Amino acid sequence: MNLAKRVISVELDTFETHFREAVKSRVSLLDRIMRYIVKRKGKQLRPMFVLLSAKLGGELKESSYRAASLVELLHTASLVHDDVVDDSLERRGFFSINALWKNKIAVLVGDYLLMKALLLALNNKEYQILEILAEAVKVMSEGELLQFEKSRKLNLDESVYYEIIKGKTASLLASACAAGACTTFQDTAQIEKLKLFGEKVGMAFQIKDDLFDYGSDNIGKPTGNDIKEKKLTLPLIYTLNHCSPEVKKKLIYIVKNENTKKDKVKFVTESVKQCGGIRYATEKMFAFRDEALTILHEFPDSEVRQALEELVRYTTDRNY
Repeated sequence: MNLAKRVISVELDTFETHFREAVKSRVSLLDRIMRYIVKRKGKQLRPMFVLLSAKLGGELKESSYRAASLVELLHTASLVHDDVVDDSLERRGFFSINALWKNKIAVLVGDYLLMKALLLALNNKEYQILEILAEAVKVMSEGELLQFEKSRKLNLDESVYYEIIKGKTASLLASACAAGACTTFQDTAQIEKLKLFGEKVGMAFQIKDDLFDYGSDNIGKPTGNDIKEKKLTLPLIYTLNHCSPEVKKKLIYIVKNENTKKDKVKFVTESVKQCGGIRYATEKMFAFRDEALTILHEFPDSEVRQALEELVRYTTDRNY
């Protein structure tokens, strides 16, 4: 991400100032938690996509920085709530908010972040950005609930998997690119094009995340975690649809009833590797990446476009 960080280094610094200001609270406990969140922020991929998408259309404006802050507020809120739902005690190698301050406070923190985002948009009359991101939050919630519904039934339809990740992951990245673009582009078609670009990147990003579940490196989340949570990811779906009936029956039984036993989870991960699930998911991930790059290359070549391309390739080549 070296080029991307260099191209928007000044803008990233400005964004960080905006974001720190956006999460401040007069309640000391809440302010302490906000400082904890800011200090342990992740790779900031989504704000980078916002800022680069905006810069592709011209010089950044105050609304561009507000768009980046809004996306980061919504993303952080979703992570805080996800950790409560998943009963996860770690986030990016650090204790999660619910691990340190318990579930009730974590839920309220997530709610606070959502309301700060809403007020930031309304107080500055950023109605177009708010509309884009409100739709994303709705679709994210639908994606998560669809995943719960299908996981219970162990639905093995690959198209359902794509529908889930399009909602729970790709929608926010799509909206991040659209929100940034709407602050500098006048042409609605260009904004929609960047939204589709972000969606394709988001699909590739989530498949990469799913592949991490079958790795052995320290990636910030336990290997086999998706299996323990009965999440049907692409490598497993492919395996269940292409393995022998005997293996399929055993895999389904493990996912349903023995998903917390290390040796059983290992059997699932090994079966996925042997059946070609990793290879297949990797091919699909690169296909989505290439679709994103094809859309991006419809814009004139520039350092900003090159930075976006580098960022796209990072999402599929990253090690964590």
